[in-house]
Amino acid sequence: MPHHSDAPSPEEILTFLRDGNDRFVSGRGTAGAEWTPALRKALVAGQRPVATVLGCADSRVPAELVFDQGLGALFVIRVAGNIVAPSQIGSVEFAAERLGVPLVVVLGHSGCGAIEAAVDAALDPNADSPHGLFPIVSRIQAAIAPLLREHRRDRATLLREAVICNVRASVSQLREGSDVIRDLEARGRLRIVGAEYDLATGRVSFEDRKVSAPGARP
Repeated sequence: MPHHSDAPSPEEILTFLRDGNDRFVSGRGTAGAEWTPALRKALVAGQRPVATVLGCADSRVPAELVFDQGLGALFVIRVAGNIVAPSQIGSVEFAAERLGVPLVVVLGHSGCGAIEAAVDAALDPNADSPHGLFPIVSRIQAAIAPLLREHRRDRATLLREAVICNVRASVSQLREGSDVIRDLEARGRLRIVGAEYDLATGRVSFEDRKVSAPGARP
């Protein structure tokens, strides 16, 4: 994505990201093709990313490729399960306040291992899971608890619905956990949207609305 002399609006950036994803899906992506040593050197002086992407650490979901963006275009935060904890909030605040990035995309994806671990632990509290995953799994479980309370779902359906429920929770947690983020949103300087990446098709579907997930916690 080229940098504009006049900063693009969040709506324009969303269009850039959608267009980039279209290129990726169709096999016409050129991310990295325009990379040059000169561009790398120019970025030493500072960065001006146009969007923040808070996504999962899954190796199959590299945001720069998924949105067909080059060096310096995206401020990417990756953590298993695209959860929101204090470090993620701080990173988003830094990008929005210090770098002036006006758009945050919380990007979940199908087939997420962290979601699977959280769902399986919820369905079977005696199931074994790596101890180090507990802080991640516990946050995801808080997000998907409403799904479990409403009515029983089969595992496959629960996994699908848990992905977007977790994305919505992360969007809510960014707002609820930061006065800086809420203030920037209130002043129209920041927009947060949720999205889901489909591993099979490569397509990103945006939730272009404000949703507060039940059970979300900062």
